[in-house]
Amino acid sequence: MKVLTLDDFDLKGKTVFLRVDMNCPIDPDSMEISGTKRIEEAIETLQSLKEAKVVVASHQGRVGNDDYTGMDKHAKVLEKLMGKKIKYVEDTIGEAAQNAIRNLHDGEILLLDNLRLCAEENYEFTPENAAKTIMVTRLSKLFDLCVLDSFPSAHRSHPSIVGFPQVLPACAGRIVEREVRNLDEIMTVAKAPHVIVLGGSKVPDRLEAIKLLIQNGRADHVLLTGVIANVFMRAQARIKSPLGIKREDEVVSKAHALIGEYPDVFATPVDIAIDKDGARVEMDVREIAKTDKIYDLGPKTVEYYSKLIAGAGTVFISGPAGFFEKENFSYGTKALLDSVANSMATTIVSGGHLTSVLKKLGLAEKIDHISTAGGALVLYLTGEKLPMIKALEDAAMKYRSK
Repeated sequence: MKVLTLDDFDLKGKTVFLRVDMNCPIDPDSMEISGTKRIEEAIETLQSLKEAKVVVASHQGRVGNDDYTGMDKHAKVLEKLMGKKIKYVEDTIGEAAQNAIRNLHDGEILLLDNLRLCAEENYEFTPENAAKTIMVTRLSKLFDLCVLDSFPSAHRSHPSIVGFPQVLPACAGRIVEREVRNLDEIMTVAKAPHVIVLGGSKVPDRLEAIKLLIQNGRADHVLLTGVIANVFMRAQARIKSPLGIKREDEVVSKAHALIGEYPDVFATPVDIAIDKDGARVEMDVREIAKTDKIYDLGPKTVEYYSKLIAGAGTVFISGPAGFFEKENFSYGTKALLDSVANSMATTIVSGGHLTSVLKKLGLAEKIDHISTAGGALVLYLTGEKLPMIKALEDAAMKYRSK
């Protein structure tokens, strides 16, 4: 591996900045954490750091969104999972945070508040400029080592991800180490046809990645589900009324351009399911009325997509096919995961939502690689160098040359 790991360092007594991804789903009504998987994933690395003084840092949500909250509840979940006291400070880079870091003893864990409370963490920087941010210049002098273990954020150039490795020795945590090793192995054996199954709701990021995947020979068929499928159906004029999503005109026109450029690559739903007074109602896409909200794929679409999956050499699936949290509308997500698990292809499943469904269905063992990341993994598969991985590789070269 081109990156250093925890095994390359003597960790005893060191003060460690550990960047993880504890960005959890938050119930918008109660503001409680509704899924703790991301916090659970941090445990393995924390256990490897048990002789160090560890400062855990993560973001939660985006400024202005319903899931933008402090990290006090995350600290309580972490405490339960670790079975030990977790210190928590309602601060990220100020005096309270700095004093709490200085007062840590060996074996203690401190969780900082939401990193995005610091304005700098909401912007992307070159690594050189990230190293000059107030966050990095203030905090880095308190640390001996930076450990990056937030693979879902690996495609972001935020100060906490690319800034600290410029000025501190840096290595991968256990999740990032495993992701990089597994994915490198998979990409050397991946064979055509490459079938990409894309769902979820982060449309602008996905559109950029789709183009790169096609251009780099990583997407022979792109099967669309979820909100992104609606965008493409709107671009095809199969959905007549506005979708009511952010930057709609821009994303629909980009989807339209992609269909024009690569007409044989995209597959969109032929039938869907809507919610009618709490009941699932299936219909042909051509029958959608203006007031209908699409909640899932229909059986003809699942059959059509499953045939393409069955003929694949490599399958990558990311993002749920609909409102899978409601049992009535989980059919598409479950059926496609079943097709992927039972195909003869090399299979990669991405993101926390699909991972939890896979485990419930008892299909996890049938998948070649299950990734913690969504958007970061899509970009990784395009062959693009992710900012976090580049930062770790540069830090490793610097450290090894000393």
